[in-house]
Amino acid sequence: MSQQGATRDRIWSVDEHIEDILGALTPLEPLELNILDAQGCVLVDDVPVSTPLPPFDNSSMDGYAVRTADTEGASWQFPAVLEVVGDIAAGTAETVRVAPGQCVRIMTGAPVPPGAEAVAPVEWTDGGTGSGPVNGMPAYRAAPEGAAGELRIFRQVPQGAHIRRRGSDASPGEPALAAGTVLGPPQIALLAAIGRSTVRVRPRPRVVVISTGSELVQPGQTPGPGQINDSNSFALTAAARDAGAVAFRVGAVPDDPDTLLDTISDQLVRADLIVTSGGVSVGAYDVVKEVFAELGTVDFRRLAMQPGKPQGFGRIGPDGTPLCALPGNPVSAYVSFELFVRPAIRALMGVSPVRRPVVTARLAGEVASSPEGKRQFLRARYRPEQAEVTLVGGAGSHLVAALARANALLVVPEKTTSLDAGAEVQVIPLD
Repeated sequence: MSQQGATRDRIWSVDEHIEDILGALTPLEPLELNILDAQGCVLVDDVPVSTPLPPFDNSSMDGYAVRTADTEGASWQFPAVLEVVGDIAAGTAETVRVAPGQCVRIMTGAPVPPGAEAVAPVEWTDGGTGSGPVNGMPAYRAAPEGAAGELRIFRQVPQGAHIRRRGSDASPGEPALAAGTVLGPPQIALLAAIGRSTVRVRPRPRVVVISTGSELVQPGQTPGPGQINDSNSFALTAAARDAGAVAFRVGAVPDDPDTLLDTISDQLVRADLIVTSGGVSVGAYDVVKEVFAELGTVDFRRLAMQPGKPQGFGRIGPDGTPLCALPGNPVSAYVSFELFVRPAIRALMGVSPVRRPVVTARLAGEVASSPEGKRQFLRARYRPEQAEVTLVGGAGSHLVAALARANALLVVPEKTTSLDAGAEVQVIPLD
């Protein structure tokens, strides 16, 4: 981490701050996990296909395995008549060879028997009942299991119809999943399908979220004079989970050095990253800064941005656990999380890219004013279909209701003091 932040008068840019954070982090060490436990984690190694998918030719329909020549010219008026010589259910090991003039009843997923070249769906047949077509469709009634006898087929069955060929989904030696893949339900399904029970992944970072401030009370309690509900710990915990972390919400800690010191010390054992909100402003009661000084080295700095000017970053505890100290105003804390903490979480996960994408959109309305020399992040509603963005609420860092209606941040560059309606602007979508 850069030591230049010790200079109080220095104003950092947004880019300098995030580069300082990312430069101090390395991905977490890999672990071998069961595939379900690896959900949401990043794959460390390429995983090749070890067994063909499907592992054998099988039927994609309930119906009858046939030789295509035996159904040539079949129609409703002139059905093909075949001898049913057996049944094959899914999971069956034994099969019956299909000879000319014969067919085998087959269930979805069952292996295609030798001699068969296609599967006639049961809807194309009389189901072995001896009935003819009714209103142009076969009068199908399911034949009892193991039934033999004659089958009428009312359509010609093309070669290979309704057969899932061995290896048609994936063949041995092909790449199944590449290193760097985030494992979701479809990827876990593929791992299971090729017989993998464990994989080597970078674990999801454990993030501990702590709000500070004696004015904070928990939702459900009645705030007293000068008190407010603690929303930051809930918002930041939810944001950490959304970013891919295993997040632990500690809640609000009063402005008492011993309490805060004990709380953070207790949490270090389960934290890959600690996130605090409150107590970082210049001139604020220095409880947070005092405690951090005892635990490690945290650099408090001012950034050329709005909201979120005061920020802190450093390492604390015996293992040098990284810590991001965010401002206490709800919107400032959330915007700071999106810009700085979310990329830190993704860097620890080893996933790329770490930052949210920035898109271009047309501004509906106008930005009347923006502070010169600061990069402003305004809450906005982005409509990707129209590539249009509209401001939501004002610029105040306390406007939580407006934040809840936003799905993007509109970025106003440092040298821009206003934007006209219709201007092309940069937008960071948040969902």
